[in-house]
Amino acid sequence: MAVLAEASADEIAQRLAAIDSLPAHEEIRKAESGLVMVRGRIGGDGAPFNVGEVTVSRSVVRLATNEIGYGYVLGRDHAKVRLIAYCDALMQGDYCDVVERLVLGPIRNQLVQARATRAEQAAATKVEFFTLVRGDS
Repeated sequence: MAVLAEASADEIAQRLAAIDSLPAHEEIRKAESGLVMVRGRIGGDGAPFNVGEVTVSRSVVRLATNEIGYGYVLGRDHAKVRLIAYCDALMQGDYCDVVERLVLGPIRNQLVQARATRAEQAAATKVEFFTLVRGDS
């Protein structure tokens, strides 16, 4: 789900379109957006506090083969949350290997490459500071 959450709706849709004969699906719960309170802790172990609210979208779909998929994503991208729910349902049945190979795998590889590129760019700007000691004090 984390891989799909980081991908764009267009990218997910294009990769799903490459799969032949996907089962039909219906929305059990139409895509909708709402607010969720985010809580945090200082240092990871301090007292919890309310950071603020974030917009979350959710959707639930059922395949013609009766698998039910759930999708949640930050933001208001209803098309994306429907596709995520559809992928979740597909992963529960016979399409698991195909979705992993043609949808999740390529997106995961792109994300890993993008992170590596960002890490290299950040490393190139690294500055090392040092102090010289002059003489005996």
